[in-house]
Amino acid sequence: MDMFSHIKDDHVQMVDISGKNDSIRIASARGDIKLRPRTIDAIRNQQVTKGNVLATARIAAILAVKKTPELIPMCHQVSIDAIDISFDVSSTTITVEVIVKSDGKTGVEMDALTGVSAALLTIWDMVKSAEKDETGNYPLTMIQEIKVISKTKEEKSV
Repeated sequence: MDMFSHIKDDHVQMVDISGKNDSIRIASARGDIKLRPRTIDAIRNQQVTKGNVLATARIAAILAVKKTPELIPMCHQVSIDAIDISFDVSSTTITVEVIVKSDGKTGVEMDALTGVSAALLTIWDMVKSAEKDETGNYPLTMIQEIKVISKTKEEKSV
């Protein structure tokens, strides 16, 4: 098997999945955003001027999952059957987990990663005024640890 299945000679290509059977595919991805404790308190108490941060981040994640093939050139358009987004809020960090489920020919880990990334970026955008320092920079704000947690494929019985 070629190590780089998207590259052939001098051009890139989408991998041909037409010969694959449909199967249940589930991928989970997670990432964190580090924020000031006062920003976390404002999010918890729904005191952020732009609105409900986690609800907006949830919508961003869903939209991003659905638009992944438009953002990542070699991703296949897949039927998304379910998206689950969860948030874990600590005193200085919000962890976002996105689980994507599809009944199709290819995995959905890129879709889950894209959902996590969009949710984290949305959180940052919504609280950036609270995170800026006196110079207008973000010395403490950080998106980190974006990764695939799990990826499964379950063959369908005939």
